[in-house]
Amino acid sequence: MGPAARLAALLAVLALRAGDPAEVAARGDTFSALTSVARALAPERRLLGLLRRYLRGEEARLRDLTRFYHKVLSLHEDSATPVSNPLLAFTLIKRLQSDWKNVVHSLEASENIRALKDGYERVEQDLPAFEDLEGAARALMRLQDVYMLNVKGLARGVFQRVTGSAVTDLYSPRRLFSLTGDDCFQVGKVAYDMGDYYHAIPWLEEAVSLFRGSYGEWNTEDEASLEDALDHLAFAYFQAGNVLCALNLSREFLLYSPDNKRVARNVLKYEKLLAESPNQAVAETVMQRPNVPHLQTRDTYEGLCQTLGSQPTHYQIPSLYCSYETSSSPYLLLQPVRKEVIHLEPYVVLYHDFVSDAEAQKIRGLAEPWLQRSVVASGEKQLPVEYRISKSAWLKDTVDPVLVTLDHRIAALTGLDVQPPYAEYLQVVNYGIGGHYEPHFDHATSPSSPLYRMNSGNRVATFMIYLSSVEAGGATAFIYGNFSVPVVKNAALFWWNLHRSGEGDGDTLHAACPVLVGDKWVANKWIHEYGQEFRRPCSSRPED
Repeated sequence: MGPAARLAALLAVLALRAGDPAEVAARGDTFSALTSVARALAPERRLLGLLRRYLRGEEARLRDLTRFYHKVLSLHEDSATPVSNPLLAFTLIKRLQSDWKNVVHSLEASENIRALKDGYERVEQDLPAFEDLEGAARALMRLQDVYMLNVKGLARGVFQRVTGSAVTDLYSPRRLFSLTGDDCFQVGKVAYDMGDYYHAIPWLEEAVSLFRGSYGEWNTEDEASLEDALDHLAFAYFQAGNVLCALNLSREFLLYSPDNKRVARNVLKYEKLLAESPNQAVAETVMQRPNVPHLQTRDTYEGLCQTLGSQPTHYQIPSLYCSYETSSSPYLLLQPVRKEVIHLEPYVVLYHDFVSDAEAQKIRGLAEPWLQRSVVASGEKQLPVEYRISKSAWLKDTVDPVLVTLDHRIAALTGLDVQPPYAEYLQVVNYGIGGHYEPHFDHATSPSSPLYRMNSGNRVATFMIYLSSVEAGGATAFIYGNFSVPVVKNAALFWWNLHRSGEGDGDTLHAACPVLVGDKWVANKWIHEYGQEFRRPCSSRPED
């Protein structure tokens, strides 16, 4: 099998099907890429148009009903109206025998709502699925955890980290957008349905608080009510071991719905439990965050993400420096690249302004129609997972001249062969709501990895380009290096994944921190070890 065939086989393993772009996009998950979320605005605009037409029809219908009402009312208010007048007597009989029947049984209202429903059904196939609502809710919980965000603050539209009595604003939106009681209920219910009461309780508490404040009012779009929130919160507290809270909330529920036998039985059950164990009434329940077995470096990872980028201070470490890089390449002599050495072990450098705004936009545009949910290797399979939320696409350099130029620039800068099979096609990634990729290695750590099907060895180096900026979050965290690099628009991050011996460098364990606010795009060029034996610069990093 030749190099081209080996590369084709690898791409098949990675499920890079070259179908119709629209069909490819339709298979994806809306919540897992911000560009997909943005596309969801289009069907909502269509729904707004449908609702506007419906409202206009209803307004015209109500205006006509109001006319009829005032016409008849005026006859009743005029005490001089004699039924002895045969014309008036006739119209009275006609109204009662015919007009009122036509008003009450008018089809206009049902025709208006039927048109609205028909229009919705035509749009429905383009709307996010329930799984997207679940994914978006889990994203809010992820941001809540990683950035230690306060749920009450999020409900008000502010992004605040609360640690003890200290409150830190992580991001200040230009326009505050608050959540409703129904919004908070839906987030809490997603956690509740997963048995995750650590997250369910604060969101349901906020839902109860908001519903209490607006009790008696009803919004057409709401699915839940105060009773729903009280019911779920009471059981969540019971499951968490706080029987007293469960009892008090259930009693409050019965104030609004006294005939609910199930909740009445729960009240008796909670009262009995407290009578048998009085200490439960004063015991303080400590909520434990759900454990993530696969993420043993969670505290370090989240601590680095919370710094929103923590590059070392160059003045404190003289060996870290900035320079103009030409790599002795004629290609770069007239236009050197600004190089910033971020870290030595592992060796990580940042090349500023590696691409232009126009190039970044072009690459994003080329990739967008082909984006699919990002996957990770699980044995011989490639599966979407909760710890990687994004969509990605692979671009051959034959797609557009800008990709050829990009390859030449990477090769000139690194001195490495970036042509297949010695490097993979360019992978372009768009992160979703709270999009992230928990700590991982870029190089293969198992001999059965699909990466070896190219027969060009392991991934020796990573060249990652930031194709956009973000407003908050999204840093690249190196866990064992104990530093993180913020998103720098148009810059490129480069590091070696393997020691010179070919052994994987454990210090390159890294993560994409969740995007707090913004639309994050990156492009990855993974370079393999075969073909690079005499190309890796000897002085690029200390001997290992």
